[in-house]
Amino acid sequence: MNIWHLIKIGGVTMVMLLVLSVVSIAIILERYIFYHYKAKLKRKDFMLKIRQELKRGGVRLALEMCKAADAPFVQVVYAGLSFFDCSEKEISNNMERQVIIETVILERFTSVIGTIGSVAVYIGLLGTITGILRAFNDVSISGSGGISVIIGGISEALSTTAAGLTIAIPAVAAYNYAMKKIDDFIKDMELAASETMDLISAIKK
Repeated sequence: MNIWHLIKIGGVTMVMLLVLSVVSIAIILERYIFYHYKAKLKRKDFMLKIRQELKRGGVRLALEMCKAADAPFVQVVYAGLSFFDCSEKEISNNMERQVIIETVILERFTSVIGTIGSVAVYIGLLGTITGILRAFNDVSISGSGGISVIIGGISEALSTTAAGLTIAIPAVAAYNYAMKKIDDFIKDMELAASETMDLISAIKK
């Protein structure tokens, strides 16, 4: 049974599910690659280098290190160090704003796969209902209840149900994975912000 046969059996409902599956797969792959790339740099190792640089009084070099690196927590550290000459309140506020900005970037497209995970099941259920209705309609038209009469409607019902679940399960799993990764990134950003604030305060004393 090829994809065209499935579309023929499932009709419009199956087309909708196929579109959702393409969108879901694209987002899942994009987010996985994005998170994997952003998680390469370890916060502890980076913050140790920043600490060493700041102890030598190299705020400018520490900022250059931040520019050369690419991770959400690094942007938070840069936001703090770039306000080095400002008050502690201003430094803290700037880092908090950066945490929010980075979180929005991390959450990009995640609501889409979460929605697909929820909606795909219901679209599959809609296909099930329309398939059963079609089967009953075929029976009423033919005047008999033989298996050959209702097979088309039952095939539509089963195929759309299976397709809906096949799309929904990976989408829900991917959404939960994304939420866990975002939570880990946020923890790293908050810890980096706290450590940066301590380092700046220690230097200014």
